Amino acid sequence: MIHIAWLPLLVPFLAAPAGRRLASHLSAHLSPLQVVWLLTVTAAGLAAGSTCALALLIVPGATHLHAVAASAHLLTPLSLLAPLGGGSPDAVIAIAVTAGALLAWCAARLVRGARRRWTQLRRAGRLAAEAGGELVVLPDEHPDAYALPGSPGRIVVTTGMLRALSPPEREVLIAHERAHLRERHHLFTAVVDLAGLCHPALRTLREPLAYALERSADESAARAVGSRRLTAQAIGRAALATRASAAAGRARPGLALPATAGPVPRRVAALLGHGTGARPARPLARRAAALALVACVTLSAGASLQAADDLHDGIEVAQGESR
Repeated sequence: MIHIAWLPLLVPFLAAPAGRRLASHLSAHLSPLQVVWLLTVTAAGLAAGSTCALALLIVPGATHLHAVAASAHLLTPLSLLAPLGGGSPDAVIAIAVTAGALLAWCAARLVRGARRRWTQLRRAGRLAAEAGGELVVLPDEHPDAYALPGSPGRIVVTTGMLRALSPPEREVLIAHERAHLRERHHLFTAVVDLAGLCHPALRTLREPLAYALERSADESAARAVGSRRLTAQAIGRAALATRASAAAGRARPGLALPATAGPVPRRVAALLGHGTGARPARPLARRAAALALVACVTLSAGASLQAADDLHDGIEVAQGESR
């Protein structure tokens, strides 16, 4: 069990490059929303697999404690049984202690992260409730625009941003932010952020997810206004206006989803039909990256289940010897 339980802890390191490649090869054949779901499910699945692996690694070492062995009616510690292949007792105990410390550390980080996200969501909800109507215009000369999640959410735009855009471009901006609220993009970012607290390698999925979310909102805005060129023009002009002012460094409320986030040149190029950047999208690379993510989740889940099954068999053997 100990050997196979390492797999869910190592697989997340393989998912990071696959996630970046998948996000860099978005196309009509693989929509941004599909990529968003794939990255989110991958992060959640791999986080669950690594957490289960840590918990399973604790059990063999814990059976060396008399109280644990007695409560499970074990006569022989699990690490000494052939089905588990646990090695020497000292090594198994050391692994159990390390796994327990890591699991406690991850649990503490996860609780703090979930509490922080919940606090931000409640604060955003209060700010949204105080505003009247879906659109909130702030009297601020610095161009800025973002979606503020809540029940219901609000779209916040400064007067500086409104002056920087033409009326049709303002419609694009509002449609983009409305897509963020309608599709609840803040929940996807929350899942991936919390998964990153369970395993450090999963933090690298945050960047490709953010890009896929922006591309999804871009496509929704383009459909709403009926022009991809206008959408690309509005996003580019809004980004230039934001970066040309001090707004880029201004603090936004927690969970705010700005319209000018991510690699704007790549977003504009994708809307104009020039691929996603310097190189065109390749179907083979796209499929390989998607299959790699699916394989990572499958491998992690399979290894966790196999380790749990081995543990169950080992406990039955130990109980049989005790009788």
